[in-house]
Amino acid sequence: MFENLTKKFSSIVKEIRGKARITEENSAEMLAEIRYALLEADVALPVVKNFITKIKEKSLGKEVLSSLTPGQSIVQIVNQELVTLLSSDNDEKPFLRMTSANEPQVILMAGLQGVGKTTTAAKIGLWLSKKKKAKVLLTSCDTYRPAAVDQLRILANSINIDFFENVNSSNLNPNQIGADALAYATKYVYDYLIVDTAGRLSLDKNMMNELQDLHNDLHPAETLFVVDSMQGQNAITVAAEFNNSVKLTGIVLTKVDGDSRGGTLLSVKSITGCPIRFIGNSEKIDGLELFEAKRFADRILGMGDILTLVEKAQDSVKAEDSEKLVSKLKSGKKFDLNDYRTQLSQVRRLGGISTILNYLPSAIRDKAQNLDTINLEQNTKKQDAIISSMTKKERLVPEIIKAQRKKRIANGSGNTIPEVNKLLNQFNTMQLMLKKGGGIGGEFIGNKPRLRSGSIQDRRKTRRQKNRIKKRRKR
Repeated sequence: MFENLTKKFSSIVKEIRGKARITEENSAEMLAEIRYALLEADVALPVVKNFITKIKEKSLGKEVLSSLTPGQSIVQIVNQELVTLLSSDNDEKPFLRMTSANEPQVILMAGLQGVGKTTTAAKIGLWLSKKKKAKVLLTSCDTYRPAAVDQLRILANSINIDFFENVNSSNLNPNQIGADALAYATKYVYDYLIVDTAGRLSLDKNMMNELQDLHNDLHPAETLFVVDSMQGQNAITVAAEFNNSVKLTGIVLTKVDGDSRGGTLLSVKSITGCPIRFIGNSEKIDGLELFEAKRFADRILGMGDILTLVEKAQDSVKAEDSEKLVSKLKSGKKFDLNDYRTQLSQVRRLGGISTILNYLPSAIRDKAQNLDTINLEQNTKKQDAIISSMTKKERLVPEIIKAQRKKRIANGSGNTIPEVNKLLNQFNTMQLMLKKGGGIGGEFIGNKPRLRSGSIQDRRKTRRQKNRIKKRRKR
């Protein structure tokens, strides 16, 4: 996401850091590059002007000019201003607090048709259920789109979230459906009620009146506006119109994974005054990320977002799988092809290699830019198919896989013998690394692993001991 903007900012940051001295001249050049990068990303012009003005004021201050590392100081200023731009004075998220009130907290969804509002309602339900261990109820007040209720019901069932549907919902108005859903959620002690509303292809008075009535009846803790990040400036205009009609408390940006520019993300909060609550980072039902201004500022500047990657890994990687592997290796048992396949599946759960790279600092991504990530993703699928074509014994004891077995495995998986050999070579390398401690202290020279066990201190100690023995022998 935001590949173009991140690439530009990473280049600017690298250049700034190299400045030994900051003058009005090179500061003007730097600001011009930042301005161009933001405008190219489709950031609203008023936002760009304000952002540049603040950086200019601070970058030419006495503290920066007298700093031993002025370049680093300016990078810090840019980072701080990005955080300020993305954050809000009202960043407190009421729906994240579990309350002891008798009534559930209501989350009202609003937005135009086609922005992913219904799917986002289900995603938030899943997120609250997993992260907050909350009891969530979903309902649809969309009486216009025939498939809207069915869509939300199917999504709710797929993620094991309760769904409320009035038997006579087709004959009821949205207000009555909402009131019935709230009564049901209160009766059965739900923590949250997420209410999906009707979307329109464009703004109209009836839509706004209906939303206002629902808002007045349900008294939601959050009124979230769902907006397609790839709509650019138009999305900001629509969000502002909704905010004028119904007091929005937050914004959810969808399809962020397909947005290479990032202008909507940087503009929408500043223009509307509404904080960003979530971003949709994939089409998958679990593709929702709680928005954290500091982390996204770091990501935009090419500094990476390791914390989010770690959290994704904790959610995606099964703890019992990791524990099983660790205890297995500690007991002296060999790392086999079943374990290897588990590692491959864990990478896929994280979103694949390309997704992992998005969260890493630009310096690491630059080193990996020559990697053909598409082929790497395809290769992992090939390897999974090859392992699936093996017998139980072959997976446990790969040493028995000779010419005839390789031929059978290749034919069974729809691959070639060289591809089977490639898999076995990669597996052997990983097995050797784990055996000799290469996962911790192993070093690589070219494509061949040079494995060293023990710490640097231990190796130095051993070297000193050998030298002493040599000296004694000479004497």
